[in-house]
Amino acid sequence: MKQILYRLFEHRYLGRDEARRILNDIATGKYNDSQIASLITVFLMRNISVEELTGFRESLLEMRLPVDLSEYKPIDIVGTGGDGKNTFNISTTACFVLAGAGYHVVKHGNYGATSVSGASNVMEQHGVRFTTDTAKLRRSMDSCRIAYLHAPLFNPALKAVAPVRKSLGVRSFFNMLGPLVNPVVPAYQLLGVYNLPLLRLYSYTYQESATRFAVVHSLDGFDEISLTSEFKVSMPEKEKLYTPEMLGFARCRESDLDGGETAGEAAAIFDRVLENRATAAQRNCVVANAAFAIQVICPEKKIEACIAEAGEALESGRALQAFKTFLTLNT
Repeated sequence: MKQILYRLFEHRYLGRDEARRILNDIATGKYNDSQIASLITVFLMRNISVEELTGFRESLLEMRLPVDLSEYKPIDIVGTGGDGKNTFNISTTACFVLAGAGYHVVKHGNYGATSVSGASNVMEQHGVRFTTDTAKLRRSMDSCRIAYLHAPLFNPALKAVAPVRKSLGVRSFFNMLGPLVNPVVPAYQLLGVYNLPLLRLYSYTYQESATRFAVVHSLDGFDEISLTSEFKVSMPEKEKLYTPEMLGFARCRESDLDGGETAGEAAAIFDRVLENRATAAQRNCVVANAAFAIQVICPEKKIEACIAEAGEALESGRALQAFKTFLTLNT
């Protein structure tokens, strides 16, 4: 690792195969925490290359515990994290809205590394027991159209670096990798990123895969559609800049989306959104993200129709019912 770090400190880049080998070595415990922290720091100081990202991704997918849920043609809604905004669990909430609207979802998530509450935190707050049992995951898909995959159970490298990521408390290239290594390899994905260079990087990476995607970024730094500013959406066939007002939403403030100081507070906001008791800003943000996820699956639908569909799933109680059924199966 010493020689690798010296090369990286000299602003040289890793090749695809070399990046893959490094991740394999991390997973097998070849490097200590200080060396892993140094590697993470390098990629905070410069952009990751497509070759490096692809090599890291290939390593994680090769080592994963595979799960075959391909018959459902599911979608995942996920943000990279690392935007420093400490929002409530917008992507996770949107996943249940999508399930309530009748679409199959495989949510791949983890504990928060740079925020109070990651997807796995809010699941644990509700007593969810994580599993790798494919039969249980398939039962959840059949009953409520959503299954939850706790990332460290399916990938040894993510488990190996979890303590280092948590102690550093800053975003890392593992934030970038998380959305790319859902062990199901879903047919569709809505991915939120915290800056425009990452939007370009992911769009390029996804174009070489079979996944139909949308990469989204709010221009004021959110890794999701926050409705606090203009936001960009990149799909295979188009890239477009939107304003909240173009879609009929009022622009909100950053503080409107705060996730609180504890995972319990974030979970309470999650509950209020699904119960249709949240603030307009919280509700609209979730609906907007769910709507663009619907358009990923159904590109023939206009975004206005997708917004109406997501809103109806929330207001009718079908999103809440999907969550309640999910809990009966997973707690």
